[in-house]
Amino acid sequence: MSKTSFLRKVNTNKDLFYVAHEGIEKNFPIHSHNKHQLYYLEGGAAYFNTPRKSFFVPANHFLWIPAGLEHNIIFRTKAKMVHNIYIPTILKTSNPSLETNAGIYPVTNLLAEMINYTLSWKGEIGNDDQEKFQFLITLNNVIASAANLPLPIALPTTNNESLSEIVKYIHRNIDQPLSLDYIAEKFSYSTRTLSRLFQNNLNTSFLQYVKLTRIIKAMELLLQTDLSISEITFKCGYNNLSSFSYVFHKTVNISPADFRKKTKSK
Repeated sequence: MSKTSFLRKVNTNKDLFYVAHEGIEKNFPIHSHNKHQLYYLEGGAAYFNTPRKSFFVPANHFLWIPAGLEHNIIFRTKAKMVHNIYIPTILKTSNPSLETNAGIYPVTNLLAEMINYTLSWKGEIGNDDQEKFQFLITLNNVIASAANLPLPIALPTTNNESLSEIVKYIHRNIDQPLSLDYIAEKFSYSTRTLSRLFQNNLNTSFLQYVKLTRIIKAMELLLQTDLSISEITFKCGYNNLSSFSYVFHKTVNISPADFRKKTKSK
């Protein structure tokens, strides 16, 4: 099935569930759905992109995408399975924030089991199949319960050409010191102008942007490599392990060691 026909099928009947489990990854262009979407990349990692932000989706986390939000997903590592369950908006949940807000949340054991239970299901599911339909309604409620503490990592994006070049440089050189003075001089800005450029276009400070980029890089390395945490510390531009561990824990609400253990445990 082509990407266009798949998206058309998802959107055909807005009051029905749509279930799709894939053994291969598909990179779609920016698009949206008339349904909410549960997305679970089993055993892999990806970037979830909207017109304004980019989110890192690590292993053993699910992505919630509200109906109508333009997005695409870019894979960073090979996955065991890609799970997608599209949920009609007529179903309300006990978590109203899910109606409008995207988020990345840890997959609970119960949610993982319920998703895997649907592994043989495919396509539209309505109330003419009461057993499956009621199961998916229950799954929707379980999602609402699980979506309590989102992963607080999102990088703002920009269409400003000058700032885009600076952002690319930061990503390519994240193991370097990257001070505001150094970047301003390298790209022929005053520090004040560069600070304003970040704040006005990304709604964040230069230092905050660099910090989040370092933490996302650390999450990727913790997930995708067997490098020691000390090695990852230096590859992400930190001078010592204690400083890196403190910033990581404060940002992600979990230590680097526990994050690695948790994301590789299922």
